[in-house]
Amino acid sequence: MKQIPTLYEWAGGMPAFEKLTAAFYKKVLKDELLEPIFKHMSPHHQLHVAHFIAEVFGGPEAYTAEGGCHFTMIQKHFSKHLTEAQRKRWVFLLLETADEIELPDDPEFRSAFVGYIEWGTRIAVINSQGEHTGVAVTEPMPRWGWGETGGPYLNGE
Repeated sequence: MKQIPTLYEWAGGMPAFEKLTAAFYKKVLKDELLEPIFKHMSPHHQLHVAHFIAEVFGGPEAYTAEGGCHFTMIQKHFSKHLTEAQRKRWVFLLLETADEIELPDDPEFRSAFVGYIEWGTRIAVINSQGEHTGVAVTEPMPRWGWGETGGPYLNGE
């Protein structure tokens, strides 16, 4: 029986996610709306985000191995007071970059990709409004697959 590739594999593995975030954050740092939020980011930020997204899509646990977890990603947004306009611009630039670097554009992959980006950015905005959101340190990493979500809030975990 043929094994179905993960979203991570379908996208092209870690090189695809690293290329995506490198190109994306170059745009972010030139964007009038987003640059103020990211201008002080660590030089390794884009790599951490690549590893996080790759892990969510079924890739290796590189983000977790670096000491990260879902809670640490959520925590990075505390008290940033992100706006809906900033969220929408972030999503727009990421999807534009995905097209430019030629991530797969088949409907099944893009549906899962956009689904996670929408879910994750909306969670980021919610969590950015304060310091305490009630999210547990042990919150599992979200997992996304073909036509299914793996958000911990969506699966009732």
